[in-house]
Amino acid sequence: MRTRESSRQTRVAATEWPRDTEGGAMRARTRYIVPLTMAAALTAACGESGSSGTGGGGDGGGTEAAGEACAPVPGDQLVVLEDDQQLQNADNIIPAVNAAAAQANPALLESLNAVSEVLTTEDLIEMNAAVDVERQAVDEVAAGYVEEQGLAAEVSGGSGPVVVGAADFTESQVLATIYADVLTAAGFDASVQTAGNRELYLPALQRGEIQAFPEYLATVTEFIEGDDATEVASGDVDATVEALQPLAEGYGLVFGEPAEAADQNAFAVTQEFADELGVSTLSELADACGDGSLILGGPGECPTRPACQPGLEETYGLDFASFQEYDAGGPLTKAAIQQGEVSIGLVFSSDGALAQG
Repeated sequence: MRTRESSRQTRVAATEWPRDTEGGAMRARTRYIVPLTMAAALTAACGESGSSGTGGGGDGGGTEAAGEACAPVPGDQLVVLEDDQQLQNADNIIPAVNAAAAQANPALLESLNAVSEVLTTEDLIEMNAAVDVERQAVDEVAAGYVEEQGLAAEVSGGSGPVVVGAADFTESQVLATIYADVLTAAGFDASVQTAGNRELYLPALQRGEIQAFPEYLATVTEFIEGDDATEVASGDVDATVEALQPLAEGYGLVFGEPAEAADQNAFAVTQEFADELGVSTLSELADACGDGSLILGGPGECPTRPACQPGLEETYGLDFASFQEYDAGGPLTKAAIQQGEVSIGLVFSSDGALAQG
C-alpha cells in the first residue's frame, strides 16, 4: 500500500480513509504494477473474499450468484468511470507557496500557474507509469514534460534561489521536479528537496525554509482547517478553492490555480466491461446495472466509508450483490478487476496502471 506520508490523516473519519497515515496508511507510496500471475497468487494468500461480512464467499463463487447482466468481465485494460455526481472530494493538484516569497516575486506563483494550465490527470497517469513501470528517471520524465508542453517559453521574471518541496512518492517527486524546471526557466535558481510528511513540510513552507510545494486541493484544505468534525472540502473544485483561500491567509501561505489533474479515489472497471455496457460514468453504470448483480472490490473499510460503498449506493443508487475485500487501490484490487473476480473496484485516479497500453 502507498503511504502518502501522513498528509491526509486529519479529516477522513467521516468521509474517506487516509491516503497517507504512517503505519495505518491506505495508499501505497509507489505505483508498481504486480504482474497478473503474481497478483493472483497474492490474492489467494490474502484471505477469504467477502470477509467483511457484506457478501461474497471464500470460494470465489460470487460471480455466478451475481447474475449475468452486469457480471464481471475480465480484461487487461482498466478504465475509471467518471464520478459525475462528485462523490469524491476534489484533490486537484494545486501549487502551495510561502506568502512572503510570493509577494517578493510574483513570477513564482505565475510560473507554477503555467503548469496548472496544462496539467491533466492523463498526464499524471503517463508520468507515474513512466517512472514506476518503465523505470525512467524522475528528472528525465519531468524535463520531457516541460519540453513537450513548451512551458519554458511561457515563463519569465524570476530571480534568486527557490526550494521546491516534495514528498517521498513518485507523483510528488515528478511534480516538484516539473515545478523546479519551470522556475529555473523563469530565471530562478530552483532546486528540489524531499521534505517528509505534511506535518513537517507545511510548517517548513510557512517558515520559508521551502518556498513551494505541489499540493492536493481537498486534502490540504481539510488539513489546514483542522477540525475533524467539520468538512469544508467537497467535490466542487471552485467551492473548495474558495474555502481554502481564507484558511491559507491565516496560515501564511498562498495557493495558485488548481490543475485539471487530480489524484483521488476512483472506481475502475475493465475496458471490456465498459464497452459491453456502453458506460463511461458512474451514473450510466447505475442506469445499466439496476438488477443488483454488481460485485464491488476494495479495502475492508469500503462497506462503511461514506465515499465508498455507502456513497455509491446513496449518491448513485448502485446496488451490489456482494463486496470482496482486497487492498486500497493496490495490486490485489486491480488484479481482481482484471481477472473478472469483481465488476468494479477502488483505484486511484492517477495510477500508472491506468496508462493505455
